[in-house]
Amino acid sequence: MDTHARYVPYILLLVAVAGERVVELVVARRNSAWAARRGGVETGQGHYPFMVVLHTGLLLGALLEVTILHRPFLPWLGWPMLALVVAAQALRWWCILTLGPRWNTRIVVVPGLPPITRGPYRWLRHPNYVAVVVEGIALPLVHTAWWTAVVFTVLNAGLLTVRIRQEEAAMARAAGLPGLRAP
Repeated sequence: MDTHARYVPYILLLVAVAGERVVELVVARRNSAWAARRGGVETGQGHYPFMVVLHTGLLLGALLEVTILHRPFLPWLGWPMLALVVAAQALRWWCILTLGPRWNTRIVVVPGLPPITRGPYRWLRHPNYVAVVVEGIALPLVHTAWWTAVVFTVLNAGLLTVRIRQEEAAMARAAGLPGLRAP
């Protein structure tokens, strides 16, 4: 098999994930309009560009690391990691469907709406971020892009620390809990 041809399935996987991200952005834009019509308030805009760069970097980093450094596909690692990528996508879309028009890539909260406590939110406060963490590790490791997995995971941990703090504060303010300031 040609050296570059062996990367085609992985490249197609990355393209599929990128396409899924585009769909997410379309859904998020529609949901932002829905929230705005209901008095939704966006917070946490400062970290959003970093999040976009980081998630784009995950896809590009995996692509470049695999093709430039000729990372091999190791079946004992690649197949379980692919299963985790698929599971992460399923969890992400379960979150999106459960939240409906309240789901967004940005932090947009409609004041007065109660928290969602069904679907994956029955068990986890932020299940979508579990999907992001799993995908950030598993997607690069499908084709042994170790550096991309490590760098994304470390940077994403910092990002999620900021984002979850801001999201929690926004939800508390929307629910009218006293003593919280804008982050």
